[in-house]
Formats: sequence, C-alpha cells, structure tokens
Amino acid sequence: MSLLMDMTLKQYSDVLASNEPAPGGGSTAALSGLMGASLTMMVVNLSVGKKSYEALDEAIKQKFMLDAEKVEGLKQELTQLVDEDTAAFNKFMEAMKLPKDTDEQKKIREEKMQQASVYALQIPLKTAEKCLELLQHQETIATYGNKNAVSDVGVGALMALAGLEGAILNVKINIPGIHDEGVKSEASAKVLKLLQDGSKLQKNTMEIVNKRIG
Repeated sequence: MSLLMDMTLKQYSDVLASNEPAPGGGSTAALSGLMGASLTMMVVNLSVGKKSYEALDEAIKQKFMLDAEKVEGLKQELTQLVDEDTAAFNKFMEAMKLPKDTDEQKKIREEKMQQASVYALQIPLKTAEKCLELLQHQETIATYGNKNAVSDVGVGALMALAGLEGAILNVKINIPGIHDEGVKSEASAKVLKLLQDGSKLQKNTMEIVNKRIG
C-alpha cells in the first residue's frame, strides 16, 4: 500500500471504507489531529502582519509565535503518525502469520506478537499525547488570532480532541492483548490523564472561541 499521506482525500476515504483492516481508527485519529493542527496554523497565518496582531503587546506576540512554532512541529509529527499507525497494525498481522507448527515456532510467534502488540499500543498513545500538546497551544491563538477566523481554531480544537479520544480507543483495544502487566497499567493510567487534561483544554478554548464569535 502506498503512503496514506500521498493519497488523495477520495483515495484515503475509499480505502478506509473498504474491507481492508488498515488504515482504521488509529490512522484516522492521527489525521484528525493533523487537520486540527493545520486549521490552527491557518489562523496563525491569517493573523500575523494584520493591524490587530501588530498592535498586541510584544510579550503576547512572542507567546503567540512560540505556540505557532509548536503547532507547526506537531503538524509534522502527526503527519508521520497517520502512516505509522497503519504500519504498526501491519506489523502485528505479519507476526500472526508466522508459522506455529513446532513449540519453537510457537514461542517465536508469541514473542513477535507481543512485541508488535506493544508497538501497536505505543503509536496511538503517542498520537494522543501529540493531540494533547496541540490543545495546549491553541488557547493563545484562539484568544489573539484573527477574529474573523476564530471559528477555525474552534474546529481545530474539536479535531484535536477527537484525535486524542480516537487514539485512546485504539490504545484501550490493544491493552488486553499485552501480557506485561506493567505496560498495561502504565498505559491505562496515561489514557485517563490524557482524557481529563484534553477535555479541560478543549473546553477552555471553545469558551474563548464562542465568546469572541459573540
């Protein structure tokens, strides 16, 4: 399969709707976060240089641009995660197809499946973490960005939280297949904190957006 990020929107949506098991929710969660980052950067680019932006205090402009730089970096990372999530799933499927005729083969297959399961958990967990980071950098842009485009930051925040929540579903569905209790408990604790923090941040940004819209 070609890189998902090289596909047209139609090609991606068609393969997503097919009977192929991947790409699925994990890659789409990363894509949701990516779209949220892109929308946020659009508002940045529609703000910088405008009179209302240039009139801001220098400390605010510095914070605004620092957040913008972080969002641009997250945009690049989430782009990679769209394909990496599907690669993680494919790695697990490859492990499942290993021979299991002898005890030695069964042992090797089980080890490879466990390695692939942990990897398939770590990638959506990383996606969720990146979506949370995105939410952490949207508030300033929503507050001081171009008022005529503030709704786009709002949609970006909605997409960021959707990406976070979607990625966490993919973490949760992989937890039962992992034998390492330490890995399981750590992942469970992380997703709970990510959900709590993400929901709070998105709520704060949406309140700013709706207030500025009026």
